[in-house]
Amino acid sequence: MNHSVMERLYSRYPELEAACSDDIKEVFELIKVCYQNGGKLLICGNGGSAADCEHIVGELMKGFLLKRLIPNEFRGELLAIDREHADYIADRLQGALPAISLVSHSALSTAFANDQASDLIFAQQVYGYGKRGDVLLAISTSGHSANVMHAVRVAKAMGVHTVGLTGQSGGDMKGLCDATISVPYEYTPDIQERHLPIYHALCILIEEEFFAS
Repeated sequence: MNHSVMERLYSRYPELEAACSDDIKEVFELIKVCYQNGGKLLICGNGGSAADCEHIVGELMKGFLLKRLIPNEFRGELLAIDREHADYIADRLQGALPAISLVSHSALSTAFANDQASDLIFAQQVYGYGKRGDVLLAISTSGHSANVMHAVRVAKAMGVHTVGLTGQSGGDMKGLCDATISVPYEYTPDIQERHLPIYHALCILIEEEFFAS
């Protein structure tokens, strides 16, 4: 783990060091091992947390702070298929850390909510996408969001590791997730303000783990 990334986080948000440092390290390790084993990250949340889900995917599925060059072996595969376009594609593709935002699929979510149960829209996707060893990142400022908690329950039943990002009390999430980062605030805007630098730090650390060379 790059300690300068954490030092920068704690210099700007010193209250997070005592409250969250051990949990952030634990979450980093869970996500790192998931990617080392060929897994993926699933992410869910509501409202502002739904926007965070999309933001996180944007940092993981393409270059964030690093260039993430693709392997020469894959360039060779492209050349074997189409020499005219291979270099154009290979020069612009970037290494990806597989991540899926479960808030993005409006047709699926609305159909399932209408036909089955609105509070299971994330749980259904976890059941469809999740594989043992994957990680579900569940974001809820209260720690009580029903649709998020049902997704956590399904994930645990499938052997998907569960990570919570929430507020001071931790809510229901604290007792159910494998690891929970509970920022020391109760007011929703204050909680969400701290969630962003935490997941930015995690994205930077994970990117460096796999693409620093």
